[in-house]
Amino acid sequence: MNSDSSTASQPAWREEIFSILKQGGVRQVAYVPDAGHSHVIQRVHADPDMRGVVLTTEEEGVATVCGAWLGGERAALLMQSSGVGNCINMFSLVANCRFPFFSIITMRGEWAEFNQWQSPMGKATQAAIELMGITVLRADRPEEVAATVSAGFDAAFEGGEAVCVLLGQRLIGKKKWEGAK
Repeated sequence: MNSDSSTASQPAWREEIFSILKQGGVRQVAYVPDAGHSHVIQRVHADPDMRGVVLTTEEEGVATVCGAWLGGERAALLMQSSGVGNCINMFSLVANCRFPFFSIITMRGEWAEFNQWQSPMGKATQAAIELMGITVLRADRPEEVAATVSAGFDAAFEGGEAVCVLLGQRLIGKKKWEGAK
């Protein structure tokens, strides 16, 4: 993939996220496929120094990034807010073992949501993460993304914290049902 063509059509904040991960020494990026993360996922797979790890369910990602840390590598978990509920039990691994943990979560169930099944978890995402003792940072505007992701990244990997950065649905844009005409 030509990085010039992949970055030209994307908002700058998407490339800023990839750059923060790359410059921060992240070697593994675990994810369940998500359109909101597609640019970063494509960039990770195109980078020979990084490994994209496709998951079948989000809680596998918690174990993957913790295992990467034990193996001497930095990793990040990308997921959608609907997957946070799948991770609640696995977040105890982060808390009990005091692993640095970093995740970027695209929000659903908020602004202009068309799928009612996304709304309950979207409304509960931040509180559920905070109840598990994880710090939550949030970006809702393009100009907030780089500073917020960078602050969360540093808190995780320099400060040893567990941090999730939420990317608001307004930032990602209105979702469209693929089957709708």
